[in-house]
Amino acid sequence: MAASSITAAAAGFSSSFHGSWGTSVAGQDYSTVQAKAAPTCVKAGKLIRHGPMMGNVNAGKGVFAPLVVVTRNIVGKKQFNQIRGKAIALHSQVINEFCKSIGADSKQKQGLIRLAKKNGERLGFLA
Repeated sequence: MAASSITAAAAGFSSSFHGSWGTSVAGQDYSTVQAKAAPTCVKAGKLIRHGPMMGNVNAGKGVFAPLVVVTRNIVGKKQFNQIRGKAIALHSQVINEFCKSIGADSKQKQGLIRLAKKNGERLGFLA
């Protein structure tokens, strides 16, 4: 680098080299040169994709989760799921009637149903 700037200066051209050899190699500029020389991108191995997880991420959490678990153990899993399905259907009907009464469109209705499901998970109804 220094040799090319010297020959350029000798030929009558102005040089863009500012500073001495010591500052460009061992001084402040050395860290920037070293940082630029380091690889910035590291290739990672192939990611492993897991299948979709079924179930509630908040299983066992929430205020009503213990009550739901005890009820499921007393009634039995099959009958409990039937009762739960009826309760969810009734709740969806209430949401549908509410949306009709306020004039909400289907997109808003779906948003309310998703919100009800999230709240049910947080409270522990879907434990």
